[in-house]
Order: sequence, then structure tokens, then C-alpha cells
Amino acid sequence: MLAIVCPGQGSQTPGFLAPWLELPSVADRLGVLGEVAGLDLVAHGTTSNEETIKDTAVAQPLLVAAGIVAAEAMFDAELSDLPVVLAGHSVGEITASALAGVLSAEDAMRFVAVRARGMARAAALTPTGMSAVVGGDREEVLSAIAAAGAEPANVNGGGQIVAAGTFEALQKLADNPPAKTRVIPLKVAGAFHTQHMASAVADLEALRPDLTVRDPDVPLLSNFDGAEVTSGDAAVASLVAQVSRPVRWDLCMETLVDRGVTGLIELAPAGTLVGLAKRGMPGVKTVALKTPADVDAALALFAADAMGDAQTNKETV
Repeated sequence: MLAIVCPGQGSQTPGFLAPWLELPSVADRLGVLGEVAGLDLVAHGTTSNEETIKDTAVAQPLLVAAGIVAAEAMFDAELSDLPVVLAGHSVGEITASALAGVLSAEDAMRFVAVRARGMARAAALTPTGMSAVVGGDREEVLSAIAAAGAEPANVNGGGQIVAAGTFEALQKLADNPPAKTRVIPLKVAGAFHTQHMASAVADLEALRPDLTVRDPDVPLLSNFDGAEVTSGDAAVASLVAQVSRPVRWDLCMETLVDRGVTGLIELAPAGTLVGLAKRGMPGVKTVALKTPADVDAALALFAADAMGDAQTNKETV
């Protein structure tokens, strides 16, 4: 069993989609997805600067589209025919839901466009941000975040918890860090997954009746508790609610380990979730699918997983 995981906001870098545009049909596909979202995703993935793609209204649709085109470029077969489980971090859960068949690619782009604009508006109401707290004792970190007046927006595992709140609260946390930690400001424009995003939830609830929703074709994990969601309606409800509640990526990784996952492939723009997996899922092989040059390494994981299954079956006969 392999995990395919989709990164969240903050993983994007200027020009990260340029290598993918060298593949046939990718530019056209991004054009179609961008038209649905009302954005020039080709430009934002190749020539837009760091400040532009940091904008929530740009970053989130760009990330979902990137994951979709990377997955389509890697697989000829339907994911439902492969031994995989899907999960996505924050906005990446929308990507994972599209790959699982809960939403069409087009509906996923409609959903993320509404989400991104709503979260951008919510972020503009009060100056807020997010900071990663790396290392330290978990309970001490959570206590320090609360003492600073911030909230634990992402409990990522691997020794990382992301705090979110006003800049004043985040500065207080940085000035009084928990023992043996580093506090690192993140390139995001709001206190996502906190009470500050409540108005964006209402925007998505209004959109829900217009979406065509199906039950997942592939095992899909929820950011809420790391459990598999088997109903399309439950999957979309999770996507809506996670805008203002914490992301429990630590629980997603625990579920992947419990399910016997032997390898993890992170879709573009990859790196962040592979880093967490190396710390939180020891022994699991990883591939960061940053460019098409990484596809062979990703497919090699499938070959290794199949060989492992064959050996296990042979030993049990």
C-alpha cells in the first residue's frame, strides 16, 4: 500500500510549474482549470513572483491545479485500480478529494476558488499569520501557544506544530519560545484553520448545493481525525469545516502507518510532507514529486511495493 499526499499552502515557490509545462497537454489542462478558477495558472506557476503567489486567492487554486496535473502526468491507470490511499494537508485535502473522485477536477477548482477568496477576505479583516514551532515538548508547545493568545492550527507531527493568530500573538510566541524550539514565520497571509476564518465557512456552505458529489473511489483520509471518509457528503463536509478547525496531519500519518503504508509520494510542489514523513513515519520510503524527472522514482515505489506484496504472499502460502 502506498500513500499519495498533497501539500498545503506555503509549499509553493516561484516558477515551480515550469518543468511540468514541458509535458504535452499540461499547459492546456492548466488553462482549463484556470478558467474555472478565474486565474492565469500558467503565468502564476511560471513567472509570477513570490509575493503574488503568496496571495491566498492565487496560492490555493494554484496548488490544487498543480497536484491534479502532476497526478494525471504520472498515472495512466485510474487511481481506483492502484493500491493507494490519499490524503492532503489543508488545501491539499481538496486535491486529494478530486483524485479520489469525490469532486470533479472542475468542481474542485470552483470549490478552492471560493475557499481562497473567502479566506483572503477573512484574513483582511484582522492582520494575522502563522508560525511553525519546531521541536520541544508537545504539551509545553501547546501551552506556550495558548499563553501567547494564538491557536494550534496545524498539528503536523514530526515535532512540528503550527501556531496561528494575530501578529501580536505570534510575536509574543517568538519572544517567549518553548524550550528547545525554533519559531519560524510562514509565508501565508492569514490565521488559517482558526476562528478567524469563520466567514469563509459560510461561503463554502452556500456553494455546497451546486457541487456534484460522489463517494470516494480510493481510500481518503480526513484532516479532522485522520480517519477514512467513505461518504462523499462526509468528505465535502470535512473540507468545509477544516477551514476554521485545526489540521491533524499527525493523525493522518498515524493512520497511514497503521494501514501498513510502505511508501509515500508527495505531489507537486513537493517536499514539505516528505520532510514530515521522514520524521513521523520512520521506515517508510518517500518520493517528492517536484518535477517530471521524479516520476520514475515514484513509479519505482509502486514496483517495490508490488514486489513486497508478492514476497509476503509467497511466504504465507
